[in-house]
Amino acid sequence: MDKKLHLLDSFETQGTDGGRYKVMAYEHLLRVDLVADGQDHWESTGLSEYRLGSGERVDVARDGAMRIHSTGVELRPARSDKAPGASKLPTR
Repeated sequence: MDKKLHLLDSFETQGTDGGRYKVMAYEHLLRVDLVADGQDHWESTGLSEYRLGSGERVDVARDGAMRIHSTGVELRPARSDKAPGASKLPTR
């Protein structure tokens, strides 16, 4: 049984530690051998996972709250209302 992750989305977040983080949303896919056309066919398993751009796991609660698994830092959507000329924080 072959599995792979498929990138669905990525977005910027602000951590309670003041850092900015890029979060990547993936869905789990499973290879299916239903068609004998010589090509790989993949089907969603209905499972998804979230990771930082650096690969660290992000836990998502039922209410949508996000937390970095290894550090416990809470993540919230990054505000895009920066003042003109404001310096951009590095993305982790």
